[in-house]
Amino acid sequence: QVQLVESGGGSVQAGGSLRLSCVPSGYTFSSYCMGWFRQAPGKEREGVATMGTDGRTTYAHSVRGRFTISKDNAYNTLDLQMNSLKPEDTAMYYCAADLLARGRDCHIGAPMFYWGQGTQVTVSS
Repeated sequence: QVQLVESGGGSVQAGGSLRLSCVPSGYTFSSYCMGWFRQAPGKEREGVATMGTDGRTTYAHSVRGRFTISKDNAYNTLDLQMNSLKPEDTAMYYCAADLLARGRDCHIGAPMFYWGQGTQVTVSS
């Protein structure tokens, strides 16, 4: 069974940085489209960044230049480095994975089948 566990969330002042990590289990890491999504209270879920099996990445416009998605194959983790954080980045962040989204079909708008429990990120002014 595929399971995803996120960590690294917390509270930070605007302009600060956080690094989120996702540890997957139950599947071959390289076989899935993986990504980070977020949801703020009262708002729809938003795709933040994805990375496909071919290394292709996609980002939401709002985080371009500030967030970086990466895979650490040695430790089997998916990371999201978040710099220059803004109050509008405040949300619950989820790691997600999907087997069927291949190549260019792996993007921030792609439906994901597997989801982690989420980690809270709070950015104060």
